This record gives sequence, structure tokens and C-alpha cells, in this order.
Amino acid sequence: MASSSASSRRASQPRFIQHKKEALWFYRLISIAYDQILNPPHWNEDMRDDALEPADLHHPELKVVDVGGGTGFATLGIVKHVHPENVTILDQSPEQLAKARQKEALKDCTIIEGDAEDLPFPTDSVDRYVSAGSIEYWPDPQRGIMEAYRVLKAGGIACIIGPVYPTFWLSRFFANVWMLFPKEEEYVEWFEKAGFKDVKLKRIGPKWYRGVRRFGLIIGCSVTGVKTESGESPLQLGPKAEDVNRAVNPFVVIVRFVLGTTAAAYYVLVPVYMWIKDKIVPRGQPL
Repeated sequence: MASSSASSRRASQPRFIQHKKEALWFYRLISIAYDQILNPPHWNEDMRDDALEPADLHHPELKVVDVGGGTGFATLGIVKHVHPENVTILDQSPEQLAKARQKEALKDCTIIEGDAEDLPFPTDSVDRYVSAGSIEYWPDPQRGIMEAYRVLKAGGIACIIGPVYPTFWLSRFFANVWMLFPKEEEYVEWFEKAGFKDVKLKRIGPKWYRGVRRFGLIIGCSVTGVKTESGESPLQLGPKAEDVNRAVNPFVVIVRFVLGTTAAAYYVLVPVYMWIKDKIVPRGQPL
């Protein structure tokens, strides 16, 4: 029931940076200002620590992978509890990873380039899988979550943190243009189909957001699941959704770039608008 809606919505929307190639050069452009300007309105330290709490990272010897770790912002939350030498950061963007390498707290982490849908880790090899702010770029989220299941040991926990599909019509339009904003039920469905048990979803957002979800902040929920049996996911999929070596139509890329840039600008302004509204609207009244 939910699976048909999830797969059809994903396939029918050629979103601007829900493609590996486009996401790669998108981050090549924004990596310079990502930590200082673009990230903080949607994804701050309090939100990060709150989102990581269900992953149960309070064991220094855990072996953890941070998939789509980028500049290492989420990793900084992980190494508060886990020895850095036990943590691996993986991302496809060398520019983002270069920022992670500059952070003193992450100097003992392993930092590698890689693909979330084809992880370079053995089956049953890690205790925790974390991915924050990455699923929105995956051409095939179900495949990425299957990979999370595969690399975890039995008893391991996967924690995926990402955006939630907005309910406000204009936000929905820009969400569909820009990147993947899954519905809450889609997250849960993808985890359960991959084989995870005890799947839980926790809503997150900045304190000033007052729980309003209709405008669609970039980071909106933290989803966790437990792998109870060793081995690969019981789910079987066909070929990858995106062939990165296939030629793309330049006109299509240009159109997606224009629309996607407009959508990105909209989502830069949303938190500014909500912050101002929070200051003006009296407490106790809806935003």
C-alpha cells in the first residue's frame, strides 16, 4: 500500500539534486559556506544531539560509520561518545570531506569517498550506522537503507536523519523540484522492508519552530531500526536507479539547475521567515 506510493512518487520526480552527479557539483559550489551559512538555520548542534540520541552511541568502543557525513558536522556529535579512531566518515564529495579533515576533533577518524548505495564495508561489520542530511540526495532511498542493514552487525542500530515532506502547497512544490523530502510513513516503510525491527521515528526541529511542520525544514526527523539477524537484507532489488556514467541531456540539467536554485533560495528564506514569526507571534498561538 505505502510502498507503491513511495516508489511512484520517487520515480516520477526528477528532482534537481536527487542525482549523484548534480549533488556532487552542487556541493563543490556550496562547500565553502556550508558550515557557516547554509547549515545552521536548518541543522544546529542541539538538533543534532537530539537526533542522534536514539542511536544509542554511549559506548566508546562502538564501530560507527557516518554515511554522507560531508563536513563532519554530525560526526562531531558522534565522537562526543565514541572514540574517533572507531568512526568512519564516508561521502561522495571530496570538497565536503576536505572540510571534515580540517576539524581537530575528527583527525583520528577514517575519512573516505564512497557511495551510500554501494558501501565499501563488509557485511556484518559495524555496530552503528548514522546518516544525517544525506537521504534527500539518494536516487534510491530503499537501496541505501538496505546497505545500512547489510553492513550492520546483528543487534546494530541504523539512524537516518532527514527532511520531512511539507504540507504547505508552496513548500511542497519547491520540495518536489529540489530534493527528496520523504513522508514519515515512507521512512518507516523503507526501514521495515529492508528488514529492520523496532523501527522508531522521532521528530526534530529548532526550538523556535514550535513543532510546525507545514513549511518543511530541511531536517525533520530521526528514524532508527535494529538489525536482529546477521547477513544481507531479505529485500531484493534490481539495478541501481541512476547510472552515473550515462550521458545526460544538457537542456534538462540547465532547467533543473534553474528550478533547483530557486527552490534552494526558498528553503534558505523559510527559517528566516519562521524565526521572525516566532519573535512576533505571542507564545501559545500557532505559527
